Amino acid sequence: MTRGLAAACVMVLSSAAMAQPQALNVIVFPGGFNLPTWAAERQGFFQSNGVRVVLTLTPSSTFQMQGLAEGRFDIAMTAFDNVVAYQEGQGEAKIPDNPDMFAFMGSDNGFLSVMGGKGVQRFADLKGKKLSVDALTTGFAFVLRELLAKNGIAESEVTFERAGGVVERFQELMKGTHAATVVLTPFDLLAQAKGHVQLARADEQLGAYLGIVGAARRSWARQNEKALVGFIRAYHAGVAFLYDPANREIAEALLVANVRAMTPALAKQSLGIMLGEKTGFYRDVRLDGQGAQSVLALRSKYAEPRRNLSDPGKYIDSTYRDKALAK
Repeated sequence: MTRGLAAACVMVLSSAAMAQPQALNVIVFPGGFNLPTWAAERQGFFQSNGVRVVLTLTPSSTFQMQGLAEGRFDIAMTAFDNVVAYQEGQGEAKIPDNPDMFAFMGSDNGFLSVMGGKGVQRFADLKGKKLSVDALTTGFAFVLRELLAKNGIAESEVTFERAGGVVERFQELMKGTHAATVVLTPFDLLAQAKGHVQLARADEQLGAYLGIVGAARRSWARQNEKALVGFIRAYHAGVAFLYDPANREIAEALLVANVRAMTPALAKQSLGIMLGEKTGFYRDVRLDGQGAQSVLALRSKYAEPRRNLSDPGKYIDSTYRDKALAK
C-alpha cells in the first residue's frame, strides 16, 4: 500500500470514528409517558443529533436517583420533585454528598391521577386502608397526600406502603393489595378498563404542576454539552412529531407496542390526554415555572425536616434547552 493511500485510509477511518454518535445512558420509569423518546428513536432524531440513547427501566425512584448521582446514568427522566428532594438531602436513597443534579428540560405535568383499588368508589372508602407510594418522601407521594387532604381524608386514617415504581404499584393495585395509588397515564385508563374508579385527576385539583423532567448532573452536563443539547433537540423533535395529526396512527402503534395490556382503543384514549391541548406533553419542553412552584410548595408542606423552598432556580438550568431550540 502506498503512503498516500495509507494516509487516505487513516483519514476515512478517523472520519468514521468521529461520526459515531455519543452513547447516553438514560434511565426512565416504564410507561407511555416515554412516547416522545420512542418517537425520536423510531424517526432517527437521536442519531441525526449525534447521540445514541441506551434506555434502562428503573424499578423505583431510589434506584434511579442513586444511579444518576453516582454517575452510572447520564440522564434521568424523572419527577422534578425527585431532583429537589435529593438536592435538599431529603431523598430516601443514600447518595454522594453534593450530587449537583438539576433539571434541564420539562416533559409534562405528570399525567397524574389517584386510582382506587378493588371496591373503592370514593375517597371516603379509603379510611382504614393501605395506600401505595414509590417512596414516602419523594416522587408523587406528596401529591397523593395533598389530594387526600383536599378530599377530607386525614393521614392518620390511612397507612402508606412503599411499593416501587408505577408498574409495580399498578400491578399491586390490580391484585387488591392496596386501596389506592397515584398513577400516570395510561395506567389510569388501563385501570378504568378493568373497572377501577379514578378518584381524582391532579391537574384538576392542584393546577399547574411540573411532573417529569430531564435531569442530569451539572458537572456531567458541562463536559457533555453538545451531546445534551443533541438529546434535547431530538426529544423536542419527537414531541413535535407526535403532535402532527398525520402521525397519530404511528403514535398509537408505539403505545400498543411498548405498553403491556395496551389496546388500540386505549391508545386512542391515552393520546387524547398525552397530546391534549391543556393536558399534553409540553410542546416547547419548557421548565414550567408555575408548575415548579407547586412542587416546591408541596415539598415545603410535607417534607421532613421542614424547609421553606421557594426558588426553582436552584434546581433548574434552561441554558441547554435554550441552545437546543435556538434557530
